[in-house]
Amino acid sequence: MPPAIAPIDCDLHPMVPGLEALRPYLEPVWAEAIDQRGLEGFENQSFPPRAARNLAPRFRPTGGGFPDLAALQAFLDETGAECAILNCLYGVQLIFNADMNAGFTRALNDWIRAEWLDRDPRLRAAIILPNEPDHAVAEIERLAPDRRFVQALRLVAGNEVAHGRRLHWPVYEALERHDLPLCLHAGSAWRHPPTSVGWPSWVMEDVAAQAQAFQSALASLLTEGVFVRFPRLRVVLAESGVSWLPPFLWRLSKTWKGVRFEIPWQSELPSETLRRHLWLTAAPFDAPQELLPRVLAQLAMPDRLLWASDWPHWNEGAQLPPDAKFLRDNALAAYPRLAGGTAP
Repeated sequence: MPPAIAPIDCDLHPMVPGLEALRPYLEPVWAEAIDQRGLEGFENQSFPPRAARNLAPRFRPTGGGFPDLAALQAFLDETGAECAILNCLYGVQLIFNADMNAGFTRALNDWIRAEWLDRDPRLRAAIILPNEPDHAVAEIERLAPDRRFVQALRLVAGNEVAHGRRLHWPVYEALERHDLPLCLHAGSAWRHPPTSVGWPSWVMEDVAAQAQAFQSALASLLTEGVFVRFPRLRVVLAESGVSWLPPFLWRLSKTWKGVRFEIPWQSELPSETLRRHLWLTAAPFDAPQELLPRVLAQLAMPDRLLWASDWPHWNEGAQLPPDAKFLRDNALAAYPRLAGGTAP
C-alpha cells in the first residue's frame, strides 16, 4: 500500500534499449552515422547493463530486454510517489568527437522527453549534459524552458578537466541563472582512470572507488571558488554514498586552516560552504543499520538527504526514517521547479 506521505523519488534510471530507439530523434548526419560507422551502442561494458546490480531481479522483464515505461509506472504506483526524477545513464559521454557527442546527447534528452515525460505527468528528468562546456550551455538553454527538466547531470569521474576549473564556469552560470541544480552522478566518462592510482580490473573496484571521485569533485568546486562566484548554485550528489562525507569535510576544513592563504576567496570553513550547497541521495546508504544514528549525527545534514529508489538497480542499505522531510520536503528545497506541483 502506498505510504501516507506521497514521496518524491530523486533518482530513477530509464534504460535505452539500443541506438535504434534514438534514431528518430537524431539529426540526419548522426542517424546516418549509425550505419556508416557501424555503431552498436554506448553501453558501458565495465558496468554491464544486465548485471545483477544494474538490474534487480524483480524488475527484469520475463521476455528479456529492459524495464519499460509500464514497469516504471507500476513501480510508482507501488511506492505512491507523487513525482520521480529520471537520471538516464546511457553512455553518450563515451563519445570523444565533440559534435557527435552533442548530437547524440540532444537525441537522448529528446527521447527522454518524448518517450517518458510526455507519457506520465509524474515524471521529471535531468538534462544530460554534453561533454564540451559550450555544447552543455546550449543544451541547458534549449531545454530549460521545459520545467519538467529539473536539474542537469554530469558523471562524476574520469573527466578531462576537474569540475571546478574555469572552463566549466559558463555551465554553472547557466544553471544558476535558470535555478537548476547540478547533479553529479556516480559513473565515469573514461577519459582518465576512475581511481587515483590507475585503472581497476573489476566492477567491485570501480563502485568502491566512486567515493574518491566525489571527494575530488567537491574539493575542486570549493578550492577553485565556484561557490563564491555562483553563490546560488546547488549540487546534488547522486549514488555517492554518505558515510565518507563527514570525515572528508573535517579533513578539508583542517587542511584549509593551514593553507588558506592559497585560496583567499574561501573565507569560511569548507564544511560550512559545502553543507550549504549540497544535497545527497540516500540510496545507496553505505552504512549498516546499527550505525545509522551515528552516521547521521556526524553528517549533520538532515535537511539535505533525498529519498531515491535507484530503480531499477539493486542497492540495499540502511533504511532512514520515512518522515516527510526525508521523503518529500528536502526534494522541494533542492528542486524549486517541483514547488508548483507536478503539472508541467
